[in-house]
Parts: sequence; C-alpha cells; structure tokens
Amino acid sequence: MSRMSQDDSFLDSGAPAGARPETSARAPRSTPPARRGSGTLGVALLLSLVAIGGAGYVGWQQWQQEQGNAAGSAALNTLQQRVDTLESGIRASDSERNLLRQRLGDADQVNRSLREEVLSQAERTRNLEDAVAKLSEKTLSGHDAMLLDETESLLRMAKERYDLFHDAQGAMAAYGLADQALAAVNDGAFSGLRQSIGAEREALGKSQTVNLDTSLTTLSNLRASMMELPLKPLDSATTGAVSSGWSRITSALNDVVKVQRTNGAPLSVADARFARELASIDLAQAQAALLASDRDAYIAALKRADAGVAAQFDTNAAPVQQVRAQLATLMTHSPGEAVQLGAALSELRNLRAVHALKPASASTAGAKP
Repeated sequence: MSRMSQDDSFLDSGAPAGARPETSARAPRSTPPARRGSGTLGVALLLSLVAIGGAGYVGWQQWQQEQGNAAGSAALNTLQQRVDTLESGIRASDSERNLLRQRLGDADQVNRSLREEVLSQAERTRNLEDAVAKLSEKTLSGHDAMLLDETESLLRMAKERYDLFHDAQGAMAAYGLADQALAAVNDGAFSGLRQSIGAEREALGKSQTVNLDTSLTTLSNLRASMMELPLKPLDSATTGAVSSGWSRITSALNDVVKVQRTNGAPLSVADARFARELASIDLAQAQAALLASDRDAYIAALKRADAGVAAQFDTNAAPVQQVRAQLATLMTHSPGEAVQLGAALSELRNLRAVHALKPASASTAGAKP
C-alpha cells in the first residue's frame, strides 16, 4: 500500500512516466495522510454502495422471482384445479355418455323387440283380414245363393199358377216379390235379369184388362137375377085396326075353338123354367171360361146368354135391359191374350249355371302353368 500510494503521488505530481522518483536528491513531496485515507474510504464506500446495490438488486430480483414463482404457483394451482375440475367433468360426461349409450342400447333392443312385435301383429292382422274376407265372401255367396233360390222359386210359382189357374193377379204378385229378392243380390251379373222380370210382369198387367173378382161377382149376381126376370108374353096383341075379313073370321074362330096343353103343367111355367136354366148354364160357362182365361169361350158364352135373354125374356122390361147392359159390359172388358211366361226363369237358371262353372274354370286355368 505504501508503494502504491507513492506511485499515485508521483503520478499526481506531473512526473513523466517511467521516471523514478529521486528520493535522495530532492525532498519528497508526501501527501497528507488525511487525503490518502479519504480516497480509500470513498473507494470503500463506493464499493460498498456497489455491493449494497448489487445485493439489493439481487435481492430484488430474487424477491421478484419469488413473487413470480408464487404467482406462477398460484396460477398453476388454479390451472391444476381447473384441470381437475375439467377431468372430473369429463369423467362425469364419460359416465353419462356411457349411461346414455347403455340406455340407447336398451332402447334399441326395446325398439327391435317392438318392431318384431309390430311385424308379427301386422302379419296376424293380415291373416285375420284374409280370414274375414274369406268369411264375408262365403257369407255373401251364401246370401246371394239363398236370394237366388228364393227368386227362382217365386218365378216358378208364378208360371205354374198362371198356367194352371190363369191367375194373372197372383202371378204378378209373385213376380213383384221375385224382383224384390233379386234387388238384394250383391252380384251385378244378375241385375239385367230384373228387366226380363219387369217385362213379363208388364205383359201380365196388360193381359189382365178385367178384374177377375169383379167379373165373377157380376156373373154370380146375373145368375141369381135370372129367376126374377119377366118372360115374353105368349100372345102378342095385334096392332092396328081390324079392317079385313080374315081378321074377323080369325077372331070369330077364337071365340068358338080354344087350344091348350095337356102335359100337366102350364105352358108359361115350363117355358120360364127352361129359359132360366139355359141362361144360368150360359153364365156358368162364362164363369168357367173366365177362370180358365179362355177369352173366346168366355165371349161365346156371354153372347149365348145375351141371345137367350133377348129371345126368352121381355126386352121392354127394365130388369131385362139392365141384365143385357151388364152382359155387354162384360163382353167389352174381356180377358186379354194368354202370356207365355218362363223366359226370366230360364235366364236365371242359365246365369246360375254359368256362375257355377266359373270357379272350376279358374282352378283349371291356374293349374295349367
């Protein structure tokens, strides 16, 4: 230190560099001790301040680093907590997802089982519909067969009644019932048959121009009234004045000679009974012809009855005129021509035969391929 202080003082004095101090020739210029101590103190203070500053800086840096570490640790802890929360949330989501996946699997199984049940129910429903359709078809076919049997029976009854008894009114009633039964048939192939039934029914209506009951009642009343009709007088009075000789002679002979029957009955009584019986027989024949729908025989019997009444009974009497008027009315309203029935019945039988052959032809057509 002493050497260094000397060197420093030498430099401060302005000596050239490299020159050594002359200790012997010149008197040494020594620095006061106080100045030398202050410089050293200053340097020491400076160094101390620098050390203190460095230590403070280092301490401050360490404190900052510690603060940063503490903040980082807090942030890290926060992040760790968040990560833990997220992990727990993810684990919960995974468990929920697994639960949902399980539920979806269960729901899928349930839906599959439900779908199988629905398909089985649909198949059962289809089979049930087929069975019901077959049953309804059988029912409809049986219903139609029953109605067709009824229609055929009514048509046959109408034909036989008209052929045997000439009962046009009864035949028309049977045709009406047959048309009603045929209208209830569901098969449209038999709809055209109703036109044939209507045509035959209309022909029966046109042929029945007279009411059978009324005509029979009228004929019965006429037969009963024959017993009360007055006969023609046996001796008709001469008209005109008697002016010739022959008339005088005839009148004279009538006063002398009288002629009368000797058969045990008066002439008026025998003739009246015979005339009334003949008229009644003619009217009875008219009734029989009317029941038999024999138009020619009916008119002929009425004409014979009218001729007998005109020949045997008094035409000037009001009862006789009334009887003849009734006979004329009966001849005017005579039965019509006979109707040929059976076309509708034959058509019905043909249609039923064709329909009976349809299933067989369909089965043979299906067996050919």
